[in-house]
Amino acid sequence: MEETTLSISASPHVRDRKTTSSLMLDVIIALLPASVFGVYNFGTKAFVLILTCIASCIFFEWGVEMLLHRNSTVKDFSAVVTGLLLALNLSPEVPVWMAILGSAFAIIIVKQLFGGLGQNFMNPALGARCFLLISFAGKMTTFTYDGVTTATPLAILKSGGTVDVLDMFIGRIAGTIGETSAICLLIGGLYLIIRKVISPIIPLVYIGTFSVFIFLYSLASGMGFEPLYLAAHLCGGGLMLGAFFMATDYVTSPITKKGKVVFGIILGLLTFLFRIYGGSAEGVSYAIIISNLLVPLIERFTQPKSFGKGAELQKEEGGSAADSKKMDKKSIVIATVAILVITLVAGGVLAYVQQITKKPIEQAEQQAKEDAYREVFTDADAFRTVDGFDSETASTWLSDKGYKADIDDAVTACDKDGNALGYVFVITSHEAYGGDLQLALGVAEDGTTNGISFLSLSETAGLGMQADTDEFKSQFAGKNVAQFKYTKSGAASDEEIDALSGATITTNAVTNAVNAGLSYADYLKGGAN
Repeated sequence: MEETTLSISASPHVRDRKTTSSLMLDVIIALLPASVFGVYNFGTKAFVLILTCIASCIFFEWGVEMLLHRNSTVKDFSAVVTGLLLALNLSPEVPVWMAILGSAFAIIIVKQLFGGLGQNFMNPALGARCFLLISFAGKMTTFTYDGVTTATPLAILKSGGTVDVLDMFIGRIAGTIGETSAICLLIGGLYLIIRKVISPIIPLVYIGTFSVFIFLYSLASGMGFEPLYLAAHLCGGGLMLGAFFMATDYVTSPITKKGKVVFGIILGLLTFLFRIYGGSAEGVSYAIIISNLLVPLIERFTQPKSFGKGAELQKEEGGSAADSKKMDKKSIVIATVAILVITLVAGGVLAYVQQITKKPIEQAEQQAKEDAYREVFTDADAFRTVDGFDSETASTWLSDKGYKADIDDAVTACDKDGNALGYVFVITSHEAYGGDLQLALGVAEDGTTNGISFLSLSETAGLGMQADTDEFKSQFAGKNVAQFKYTKSGAASDEEIDALSGATITTNAVTNAVNAGLSYADYLKGGAN
């Protein structure tokens, strides 16, 4: 009898003549329009980052597989796709070393650590992007266009500004290397659909669900139906790049039609929530990563019933269904215990690290405060805590006056003989766009504002972060006014501050924080404020 040789391999299991390498080549071809436009848009530095990510991913894949004695998968071009996608998700201002680090994380941690191609639980390029975004938020969110550091259109839109939708559609905007041109990405996505490399279900359901939620939000928020507002959200923030090229990844997306629909709906909902209610103006990367984690559950509840799996068969099997349920319960228990152990170990390690680093962190924070004190009171020789100061009492006083701010610390600035020169307050505002901001404010004895220095500022790069520039901060220094106010038409008096372009919320938060400090200084001196 002739023996049959069976070949066992890891997913993805392609059931036609197409090979993994041919599929990956199609993806590379589809990404070429966006890649070429990215190089045209941002110049040589974008080209260098693309080459760096591709070369690094190939090198790390080859190196890890050689060390682990695995069959080489370099020739299937999957590492090239990972490198290209990672590069297209990076700001052109990212340094080369960061691109190499991201490539190492994508290949070693996300892909090879879990068994290689077909075994990774999330998209390697997106995993690396999120890792870099968490670790180096400043560099990852710094964008330059035409030589000017600016924010992305969605960040401008979220802060109340206006954007040019046509520029977003073509790509004449700031952003990551590959996300700027919606038309280039649509051409690439259409190519993949025509070539039957991807199913249109996920991108269409994803984009459609997101559009519905944006439409409902527009109506609920009172702005009515704004087609340009919807178009801006569709063209910006990497939505097209994510919908056609990353959400459709074979390994990390559902394979059933129902599963694809559910997956797309979840993606649309999460992207909407992150963009509208989250701290970031984008949200596509995190939406896809989280949805990747839900794929096993989606597959479990949407998989079709196996042919012949009926009551008659279960009777013939004599309780095999019950045994299967027992196995499922046992697997769940084992998984739960394993997760619990991992959580306890990880928690213990984090607690130990926190204990070790607690004192150095406190010392660094105190040093940062003292440096800020000296920056806003350069002629002071010493600082001593204001007699009887209580942060909670001071914050309650400010709240009663209508300020949304806290005074965390109050010190008296003294000369070398111990004479009081004025006050320095550490103030936290709760009105900033990107979360609480904290600044040090120096106020001289006669009420003159010496200056401000930021201790914490997490605003949008190119917009709110411009508050921490000498040009903006110097507007407060050397002025003796009871209260400041900001203007968009040019400061005409000492009381007026020029608002940051496209960052009115940040300007308002800083101005109100300074005013809160001036009011409290007047209160300490026995004033009526």
